[in-house]
Amino acid sequence: MKIRALAAGTAAALLLLAGCGGSEPEKTTGADGKQLDKATLTLNWYPYGEHAPFYYGKAKGIFEKHGIDLTIQAGQGSQKTVQATSAGQTDFGWADTPALLAGVAQGQKLKSIGVFLQTTPSSVQFFSDKPIKAPADLKGKTIASTAGDALSKTFPVFLKANGLSEADVKLQNTDAAGKMAAVMSGQVDALLGYATDQGPTMQAKAGKPVSYLRFADHGLTHFSNGLMTSDKNLAERKDLVQRMVAASSEAWTAAKADQEGAVAAMAGASQQLPAPEVLREQFAKTLELLSTPATQGKAPGVNDEADWRKTIEVFATAGVIQKAEQPSTYWDGAVAPKA
Repeated sequence: MKIRALAAGTAAALLLLAGCGGSEPEKTTGADGKQLDKATLTLNWYPYGEHAPFYYGKAKGIFEKHGIDLTIQAGQGSQKTVQATSAGQTDFGWADTPALLAGVAQGQKLKSIGVFLQTTPSSVQFFSDKPIKAPADLKGKTIASTAGDALSKTFPVFLKANGLSEADVKLQNTDAAGKMAAVMSGQVDALLGYATDQGPTMQAKAGKPVSYLRFADHGLTHFSNGLMTSDKNLAERKDLVQRMVAASSEAWTAAKADQEGAVAAMAGASQQLPAPEVLREQFAKTLELLSTPATQGKAPGVNDEADWRKTIEVFATAGVIQKAEQPSTYWDGAVAPKA
């Protein structure tokens, strides 16, 4: 925990020191003498398998090909990444769409420039020996959650979609880092988390299989993680934004074709980096989320406006936002990669 706290402090310091608010990107020179724009990407959390394409794209020179010298740094949750992106403390953020919606509703000045995980990995996670096979089996169970995050706010919608009420389960408020420990110690029956994150890690640590009730498999689907940038960047650095989106889409396509190489590219990314076998499973689960029926076969990061409307409505219903605005309030589709 001390190491994790130290890393969190380092990440916070990096956010403050990033200093990316000027009208022109800082320049650097690549190995071939080509001039590059320096840019920072702040993740939603410490690096895990979901983030492999960014490290792969950097290792393979994809971002450099698009004229970008990219620095990738850990985040401390989607909400903080949204705040840092809006404030210009990082050029780009990778964070959960509901956190973006909430941030915009609160007056923060940023937009999505492409959701990549278009089917939510949100799920109830538990050891497979628990007598839980369907949502109805959650009745009477204790579930670790983090108060105020998007998962805890949409969980009541998930329960309602499956004929349950909030009174049917007990939510135990636990910080994001402590949810896995609560399940492994038997303090709770399950946790609310991403199938692409906690599940594979918990399975490896405990040496026993983990099962999931995925929201998307039980009546509740919505957008999850994607790229975002400030309104200021969209106004003053649109060329850089478009190149970042194109490079990211290309990196995700390339990483999908070389999953082992993508995971290997993450070596040394963080002291908290999961073991390679966990990274592989996390990334494999992430690749299942890249499209909806409307975007099947299109480049990663290409979004459909109707899918945006569905997501906005889900989070208006959940109370994450008070009013469902038009997709263009939250998303700039003009910078999307070529389909």
